[in-house]
Amino acid sequence: MPEIIEGVSPTRMELLWLRRRERLAEKGHDLLREKRDALIAEFLDVVSEVRDARKEVEDKLKEAFDYLILAQAQLGVEEVRQLSLMTIHEIPLDFSSRSIMGVSVPILELPGELARKVTERGYGFIDSSAAVDRCAKSFEEALVKIIKLAELEEAVRNLAGEVEKTKRRVNALEYVLIPRLKTTRKYIQMRLEEMERENFTRLKKIKVMLERRKG
Repeated sequence: MPEIIEGVSPTRMELLWLRRRERLAEKGHDLLREKRDALIAEFLDVVSEVRDARKEVEDKLKEAFDYLILAQAQLGVEEVRQLSLMTIHEIPLDFSSRSIMGVSVPILELPGELARKVTERGYGFIDSSAAVDRCAKSFEEALVKIIKLAELEEAVRNLAGEVEKTKRRVNALEYVLIPRLKTTRKYIQMRLEEMERENFTRLKKIKVMLERRKG
């Protein structure tokens, strides 16, 4: 059985205050439960997006590594490594955020196109091959998808944290605060009824004594 709230007095003012607090707690519980359910729905939607994005990343990386193996077979591992050193490219990212059900989630944006033309990669046509070009292009496309995946996975982590926090608050209200408020309210009602019975008995005795004196 839930414990009563300490420090309360069995008075009618206290009883009214407890009733108001109980109604507010129940209303808050309902609102938090709705928020929890909505957050879970949003969380599952983003998880579905993560699943699809991860599959796209895996497929694109497989394609890129297949071209890498082909390029290494044609030119040799060391030659391909040397060509890769010529393609170094700094990738700027713009960071911002958006809100999902009051939860801040990141937005990662590339200010320009990540995929480059063959002539922009820094190596010559004579020293490379079509497999190298396709390999570089596939890795660039994979990186775009990886950035999107990172954005979605961070959103999942933030939403999961908010879902867990909201669930704890719902449970605290449902299993701790509201039962304690109810128990305390019932205790005060019982004590007030006892006090009324005691007063009634006392008044009855006084009435009998007064009647005897008159007699």
